[in-house]
Amino acid sequence: MERTACSRSAIYEKMKHGAFPKQFKLGERAVAWLESDIDAWIEQQQRASV
Repeated sequence: MERTACSRSAIYEKMKHGAFPKQFKLGERAVAWLESDIDAWIEQQQRASV
């Protein structure tokens, strides 16, 4: 959330529509994203805004 400036609910909504990288499970109640996937998503958002 900190790197994307998106709320938790916005991230999950974007994931539902395929507009945000998929998470992977770390444990029963913990998930994470690859930093490289988030970096690529941020770059894509920057290119789209130009």
